[in-house]
Amino acid sequence: MHTLPTTDNELAAWLRLSMAPGLRPGALRAMLNAFGLPEAILGQPFALLAAATDEASARAVHAPPAADFSRYLETVLEWRELDGNAVVTLDDPAYPPALLTMPDPPTLLYIKGRLDLLHAKAVAVVGSRSATPQGVEDAERFSRALSEAGLAVVSGLALGIDGAAHRGALTGRGGTIAVIGTGADLVYPAAHQPLARQIAAAGTIISEWPLGTPARAANFPQRNRLIAGLVGGVLVVEAAMRSGSLITARLANEMGRDVYALPGSIHAPLSRGCHRMLKQGAKLVETPEEILDELGFVPLPVPAVGPRPWRDIPHQRAPGATSGTAPGIASTVASVHSAAGAGGLGADAEKLLAALGHAPATLEILAARTDMEDSTLQSTLLQLELAGRLTVLPGGRFARVSHS
Repeated sequence: MHTLPTTDNELAAWLRLSMAPGLRPGALRAMLNAFGLPEAILGQPFALLAAATDEASARAVHAPPAADFSRYLETVLEWRELDGNAVVTLDDPAYPPALLTMPDPPTLLYIKGRLDLLHAKAVAVVGSRSATPQGVEDAERFSRALSEAGLAVVSGLALGIDGAAHRGALTGRGGTIAVIGTGADLVYPAAHQPLARQIAAAGTIISEWPLGTPARAANFPQRNRLIAGLVGGVLVVEAAMRSGSLITARLANEMGRDVYALPGSIHAPLSRGCHRMLKQGAKLVETPEEILDELGFVPLPVPAVGPRPWRDIPHQRAPGATSGTAPGIASTVASVHSAAGAGGLGADAEKLLAALGHAPATLEILAARTDMEDSTLQSTLLQLELAGRLTVLPGGRFARVSHS
């Protein structure tokens, strides 16, 4: 897909109107419907503009551009010439059709990457910046499955759940769209510079903010509105009670989009926002296939064989150990009693408990989260089980034991 070749003068007119102080997107859309392209709007007399909208909007159109407008126009024209960059206006065939269903779609969008994703069927995956290991894993797994099914996964490039969603979606054929709250020439947070480069190369980055716009707290709710507008549904993975993800979900609901939420432990702070959404009518989902089914996609086949229980995984026995005895059990039991006597657990045990979080996890998951050697992981799990800090569930999963 290609954008229409917008001339420099046409782009200048679009920019003037998009940046005119006091000109609301809804009023500009009414003027476009009445008079055609921005160049025609700028040539209309005050009375006709006011009749089509209101006097304040007419004054905004007739106000002279800012003193630095010419310099900014040059910056945009130079940025647009760079490989992979585009400025897509409301009249462009490449403009996302889903956004046109909003009452106030952005006048223009700054795009880095694939334009075809602007027309793809999409779902948003959003959540907390301070996500738990389980939340990060769920976001990545769901996004990978949704992308594999052909959906574009939309998120906001923030730390935590957003980053995991983008990473998971990049591995599938559906791809990913990052909607950002800064200018398209900036990356926030800076830690996501490598991820942003990957998305620009294989997915799409979208901003409605002028180039050079820094990260401001006030911009992010508007960014969330754009995420909600682009998609057919929003999945919230983890969210505190006061969360930008809940704003995205509310906006999506107001636009008639589906809202999904992952349930969690009643003891986990980042489950409370999701549980509140569920009480208010969001759809509880436990698998990516449920979302695919809701959106009319064919569910992916579920693997027939689950993970093996951790006790069934063979160990390399230490010299002299008897058959069926895991290495170091005696020393592990001794270390449990020693730790109990000392009133605490060792560093490995604390690390493993933190990695376990508030939801059950398999041995493979814990190994990936902790980078522990197999023997260390096994003995630490046994230590925590003997100390009454975790329990082993069917299917080889581990769960933290809550101490109230």
